[in-house]
Amino acid sequence: MSELMTDYALQAHNTFGFNARARYAQCIENEAMLRAALVDPRTAHLPRLVLGGGSNIVLTGDFAGVAWLIGIKGRHLTYEDEHAWFVEAGAGENWHEFVAWTLDQGWPGLENLALIPGVVGAAPIQNIGAYGLEVAEYFVRLTAIEIATGATRVFDKGDCGFAYRDSFFKQQGRGRFVIISVTFRLPKAWRPRCDYAELARQFSGADLPCAKPAPHEIFQAVVAIRRAKLPDPAEIGNVGSFFKNPVISAEEFDLLLAHEPNLVAYRQPDRRVKLAAGWLIEQCGWKGGRLGRAAVHAQHALVLINQGHANGADILALAGAIQRDVQARFGVQLELEPAVI
Repeated sequence: MSELMTDYALQAHNTFGFNARARYAQCIENEAMLRAALVDPRTAHLPRLVLGGGSNIVLTGDFAGVAWLIGIKGRHLTYEDEHAWFVEAGAGENWHEFVAWTLDQGWPGLENLALIPGVVGAAPIQNIGAYGLEVAEYFVRLTAIEIATGATRVFDKGDCGFAYRDSFFKQQGRGRFVIISVTFRLPKAWRPRCDYAELARQFSGADLPCAKPAPHEIFQAVVAIRRAKLPDPAEIGNVGSFFKNPVISAEEFDLLLAHEPNLVAYRQPDRRVKLAAGWLIEQCGWKGGRLGRAAVHAQHALVLINQGHANGADILALAGAIQRDVQARFGVQLELEPAVI
């Protein structure tokens, strides 16, 4: 049975760096430890908080239950056929390190998702995405334990209800399961994904073999772009993009465009239009702005930051002010990306 730590500081387990505490905490390093924690009589009556890298949560105060600190490791090739490699990783594996490892093994595909903070188990919950790729594209299945029953359940892609920065685990399944491993299918017929504007600029005019970058070159370019425009959570508390890019109908877009001719937007395959939330926020004057102890990053309007002494309430107050201003000017409601605990 895992050690039960009391009055446990969560500052190192949330990338905002909030000084919240949990009544109890347990390190979960394998499935057996998780199953023991599920039936631990010392905490059976308490709420549970599953924490991986803490890169997508806003802690609004101390947690009165038990925090499970997921550290389930392991990564290996489970199967290979003529078309793809199937790679499984433990839920507690660092995501960026996992992506780098797949490339080192000669299994490309995830390079566009480099340097996204967090752990492997959180990737399908959020359906993480960047530079023209979402993790759902290469997802095969995950194994999870149901908290209420202890039953093992395998979820395939259809079960996960993937959508833009969303999944079953953020909706009906929220708080019901603990993911222990995730499997990805990485096609052998690899092709570079460099059509995203920021990434394309990195390679325009580059003298590259076969007129296309290699997987490691894309990986390095993504890392360079992210480091140039996004603050390192180890230095400035943040959770990356705080708001989702809103998606509106084509009709709503045409009406909005008539009033905002410089609107930054991207047409989707279903005819809807995705708006650039960062641009909306910047037009409202919030880029580099602050409210109390919370601020908007000076280089990226989607990133809210803890400048040292902010708490969850400070961040949410700033987020609310931004939402109200964007709603007033554009008639668009911004939705938060991180979970509020």
